[in-house]
Amino acid sequence: MKLSLLGLFVPTFFFVSVTPGLCMTLALTLGMTIGVRRTLWMMAGELVGVALVVLATLAGVAAIMLEHPDLFIIFKLAGGTYLAYLGVQLWRSKGKMAITTEIGISALTSRRELISQGFITAISNPKGWAFFVALLPPFIDYQQPVASQISIMLVLILLLEFICLIAYASGGSALSRYLQNRANVQTLNRIAGSLMLGVSLWLAFG
Repeated sequence: MKLSLLGLFVPTFFFVSVTPGLCMTLALTLGMTIGVRRTLWMMAGELVGVALVVLATLAGVAAIMLEHPDLFIIFKLAGGTYLAYLGVQLWRSKGKMAITTEIGISALTSRRELISQGFITAISNPKGWAFFVALLPPFIDYQQPVASQISIMLVLILLLEFICLIAYASGGSALSRYLQNRANVQTLNRIAGSLMLGVSLWLAFG
């Protein structure tokens, strides 16, 4: 991959990653409720999902997916419904991710559930597919070995995505500590619940 292309690629995809969206909002919410360390499991699922979307886009699968948007429906509705359920639970200060005054964080969501949340959110986001379809092909120089270019692009995208996820989750964790210090636990849960409901609506109807 030419240095000139690389110099344009990194800031372009950093902007795409850092822009608030489904995955970043989810990272912020989980950072508030379960902390950065536990949110890493969601990030793992999200990064696997992003990697699959990138590879599918470059393989041409995205063209078929965009022509048949009904293929997204099951993922979107299932993921949106589950996230809406979590949002309602947080609003009521109940459920696995709600913060309580007694023990800080109640029974934590399992690793499998967190990985699934991240994965489903990443692969069922049409806007994510659209970004990659529009932005990835122009950065490929077909006069150079394509496989090596794809490998470099994939590593850089995942690295940039991970940095942004960490930043959002850390911001949520900092907000959590700020509110907990003032005993505003219910406010924190309602903020997190509202964000989760927003993600669910965005995922289901976006």
